Amino acid sequence: MLDALRMALGTLTALPVPAPSTVDRRVAGGAMLLAPLAAVPLAVLGCLVLTGGDALGLPALAAAGLAIGVVALGSRGLHLDGLADTADGLAASYDRRRALAVMRTGDSGPSGVATLLLVLLVQCAATAGAVRAGHGVAAVAIAVVAGRAAVILCCARGVPSARPDGLGSAVAGTVALPAAAAVLLGLAALAALAPGLVWWRGPLAVLLGLLAAAALLWRCLRRFGGITGDVLGACVETATATTLLALSTG
Repeated sequence: MLDALRMALGTLTALPVPAPSTVDRRVAGGAMLLAPLAAVPLAVLGCLVLTGGDALGLPALAAAGLAIGVVALGSRGLHLDGLADTADGLAASYDRRRALAVMRTGDSGPSGVATLLLVLLVQCAATAGAVRAGHGVAAVAIAVVAGRAAVILCCARGVPSARPDGLGSAVAGTVALPAAAAVLLGLAALAALAPGLVWWRGPLAVLLGLLAAAALLWRCLRRFGGITGDVLGACVETATATTLLALSTG
């Protein structure tokens, strides 16, 4: 479990942690299951920035932008890069092989840039709405953790890798379905305890975020034949944005 936690933190955050002593499919599956736990430092950081912005009297949108920005920096922008690359791959009018090649180039085309800007705009505006509704900290905490939980769906048994190499091949199909269900249900239950929210708002937001990620995952499986590291990042950002949107009102 220590190797799994190190892999989760090292992959999903910019925290300086020792490398795992062993990386195999068992460790990879454990790391993906621990993704919500690995997201806790990012959630705490985002909540602290949001609280500090409120204490300084910053406008809600400015504080929201800083909170979303620090969470992105805390993950090295990895998920945002995956979102842009996945958007370019889905928009490419090529066959599966060439679409995957477009994603691997690392350059962002018009579809990737537009998707990145729109998703960040939704995340910032939704966070600002939650701040004005009086539960901004709870919304950020739930969304950051729930967003990272989307990788559990992407790595569940039966989900193939689109390539024989890369992060996708290392983690695809490594999470057993009972374990995935237990972690996601536990996360929804914890969201019911969030302060400032009616008990059902948190679980509903988590469910909607995961459904949005599942819809994107389904589209990527149809288009690419499996997951890649970019698809994982795209699902994380999609789930985060949807969860925030579900919590953006009073």
